[in-house]
Amino acid sequence: MSGSTETANISSLGKGDSLHQQVLASFPLCHMTEEDLIQNPQFCKLLATLAQHVDQTGLTAPLKTELDKAEKKLQIQKLQWLRSESLHRGLQEMIQNHCVRKHHATVPPDQNMFYETMERCLLVAQCVRQLDPSNTTNQDQPSILGLTPQLVMELMPSEKNVQRMKQGLPRQLEKHLKEKCLSLLSYYQPEWEHESEGLKMTKLTYLSAQLDKEKKRAESLKETCRENTVLLQRQTELYLTELTKCIQLLQSFILNHRLKIQTDLDRKKLDYFEGKCELILQKIRAEMVEIQLDTYTPDSISAHRKIREKLESELKACKVEKQSVELKLASFEILGKDFEALAEEYCRLRQEIEMKNWALKEFTQYND
Repeated sequence: MSGSTETANISSLGKGDSLHQQVLASFPLCHMTEEDLIQNPQFCKLLATLAQHVDQTGLTAPLKTELDKAEKKLQIQKLQWLRSESLHRGLQEMIQNHCVRKHHATVPPDQNMFYETMERCLLVAQCVRQLDPSNTTNQDQPSILGLTPQLVMELMPSEKNVQRMKQGLPRQLEKHLKEKCLSLLSYYQPEWEHESEGLKMTKLTYLSAQLDKEKKRAESLKETCRENTVLLQRQTELYLTELTKCIQLLQSFILNHRLKIQTDLDRKKLDYFEGKCELILQKIRAEMVEIQLDTYTPDSISAHRKIREKLESELKACKVEKQSVELKLASFEILGKDFEALAEEYCRLRQEIEMKNWALKEFTQYND
């Protein structure tokens, strides 16, 4: 019964390419291609069934709910911590600014008392927090230098100075935060720096919304960039696969084309060599007839010697040229028309060498 239900659920998702696309969309973090799903249909059905129980991140619905609750709780804790940390850092900045002003100008005594009291209160509170163990720490652990929170609290300023400091603190803190906000506004929009303070405060009320809007826009662009990266990876894989197939197909076409034209090329070479040999034989016969008609005079013997020397020099030159052509043939035998021209040149030189060797041999016998 459960098997038929799963089959019905898979059928409701889609068939063929539609099912493959839905599975890929359900698991964007997995580096899969549609070809992988086609080659593994059972694995595709498993993922299609799994997609009905988990989200795109691989979490089930109950686990996703618990994770959302934990994240909300964490956000609340982070917000509380950020508030206290921002306040603490703001107070420290106020103390640092007061120290800088005190070194460059004369500060009224009441301001000195205000900032000294505030600084002392912060130091005592920080020490008490370090000495007071939390619920997660061991209560029996030894104290630092034998100090206790009660001993440190005795270092607090007088109650009168503390109350005076608390009365003036909101006004001073507001002034400090206002200066920081205006500085942030000038950094965000430099052209507003010379505006009036009222206009700056008006624009400052919209700064938070603008920053939040730009933050969401940046997150959206980041998500779009991530999706485009995944899509680009898939398209690159498909492109490389198709490119490999095209290269293999092109190689097969080239091989078939070479095999088809090789027979015609060999036939043409054979006809060429036959005609070349016939012309060489006719030339040799004509030269032999001329040699036989000559007499054994000193001039003819001298002429024969010159002819022999000429033939020997030409034979040496042809051998050198033959070696050069053989080297070229070894380097360029895979070329098309260039290889054919080199082959014809090689055959021509061989024919000339054989002809001159034969003529030299006949001439030597004739002289003897």
